[in-house]
Amino acid sequence: MKVKAKGWFALFTAILLLIAGCDEQNAGVRPTATAGADDEGQPVEEQSLRVLTNRVDLIENGVLAGYAERFSELHPGAVIEFEGLTNYASDIMVRLSTRNLGDVLLLPNNMKNESFPDYFEPLGDELFEGMRFADFKSHQGKRYGIATGISTSGIVYNKEAFRKAGITDVPTTLEQFYEACEKLKRAGIVPVYLNYGAKWPLMSWGEDLVSYMTGDPEYLNRMTETDEPFRADNAWGEAITIVRTLIEKGYVEQGLISNQWETSKQELASGRAGMYLMGNWVINQVVSAGADSDTIGFFPFPYDNSGKRYAPLSPDWFAGISKFSENKELASAWITFFVRESGYVDASGFLPVEEAKESELPQIRQFMSYEPFMVEKSAPSDRLMEIAAAAQIPFWSGDNIQEWIAAPELEDVFGQYNERWREARNISER
Repeated sequence: MKVKAKGWFALFTAILLLIAGCDEQNAGVRPTATAGADDEGQPVEEQSLRVLTNRVDLIENGVLAGYAERFSELHPGAVIEFEGLTNYASDIMVRLSTRNLGDVLLLPNNMKNESFPDYFEPLGDELFEGMRFADFKSHQGKRYGIATGISTSGIVYNKEAFRKAGITDVPTTLEQFYEACEKLKRAGIVPVYLNYGAKWPLMSWGEDLVSYMTGDPEYLNRMTETDEPFRADNAWGEAITIVRTLIEKGYVEQGLISNQWETSKQELASGRAGMYLMGNWVINQVVSAGADSDTIGFFPFPYDNSGKRYAPLSPDWFAGISKFSENKELASAWITFFVRESGYVDASGFLPVEEAKESELPQIRQFMSYEPFMVEKSAPSDRLMEIAAAAQIPFWSGDNIQEWIAAPELEDVFGQYNERWREARNISER
């Protein structure tokens, strides 16, 4: 059933409000460190921090609690609570309206930089010394967020699944990629997990892919120069057509509607599934789900048949301090510890945020051995975000990609989005 733009947005908003009402049940707020004593054994005043995160898994397995304990040893009296938001990209936008932001949080990806001063505290320059993407979340010379990791994207795959399917070489063209999918399917292995039901992973096939497959890091920002950015014959059409082809040929998971994110990691780890298109950060999560690290590989996604391969260099979520926090100094200390000292970057399989460090992940070395041309991501312009908001297009949430994948005719749904985009451009130019 097709839903008109206004009706779709109303439905989406209602769902977000419902999610917000369930936050306290699903978020998993847990104190993870208690007040302590100073070096002389004297009691110290307790200071609490509430940290909002998308890493619900690290709350549940105790990893974040371990970081909090180490932080409390360095800062006696610090009590850290973590609140996990299961659909962070959508949930945090609802939280902004209520100012229920905790002390430390991840900056929304679909917020204009000019809005940061309304919700976030400027961060000190010392936090950014030798750090990549230092100015990505800045406005009028002030920085409001620091990257918590650096990623590239490609095909994360199970080598044992490839062996069972008779795939001897990783595909370097789109045609070879489809051939590998067919072999996996014949071997009874799910070729590619889309995680359609989880929704947010779909941005790997949308905003992320079109940002680098042309080799133009400004591709998304240049959309503001046209009334018809969504076309079947441009990068958007090429990217979505690949996904639709995978579905049509039965190369993806069954039960697309349900959220199978956690299950998908177990499926890839066990070899019951063959591939993801995902950031390198997922590699360690797949290993934690039961895979032997040696069985998990990583190669650039062959999105066409040219043989030339671009790959992105992108920041992950940015951490910032709520403007409404009452413990901003401690919050700054936590961010410094988390990014530079906790071990989160390495443990999560990210490329280092610090320019002087190199990745130790063997899968990254494999990826780079294919010599892709790395495209460093550009920050979304405020004009892009303004038009997207007016057009009610929630980039980086997966919602629009999910709708395009399911549309009976891609050109029809692109036409509907172009109409909204054109109206939004006209409004923003008045």
